[in-house]
Amino acid sequence: MAAKKVLTPGPAHPITVEPHPDRVVVRAGDTVLADTRDALALRESTYPVALYIPRADLRLEQFERTGHQTYCPYKGEANYFSLPALGQRGENAVWTYENPYPAVAEIKEHVAFYPDRVTFSES
Repeated sequence: MAAKKVLTPGPAHPITVEPHPDRVVVRAGDTVLADTRDALALRESTYPVALYIPRADLRLEQFERTGHQTYCPYKGEANYFSLPALGQRGENAVWTYENPYPAVAEIKEHVAFYPDRVTFSES
């Protein structure tokens, strides 16, 4: 099996990770999934900003690990969780990089949500 390609962020594909200044609450309908003041904002190239929430601030009883995986040559192997409260829309709605590449090491122990499946509020 061929080794997976590993790329380093740079001018052609910049990635930054910074503390998000606001409190973030993530909901599935009326169910709170996460509430944090420690979110990270990951900005990658031309993609929309992704908020990464510390696992310590999740309501883990609302999450169900799946066997789904994807790969990003800049960040590494992503593992997924489903949100049963959302039914089929919640399938693989949350991702995490458990062993991210050094360029984005800060996102370890954090998760991100597909924004079209949950509601974010900031204050």
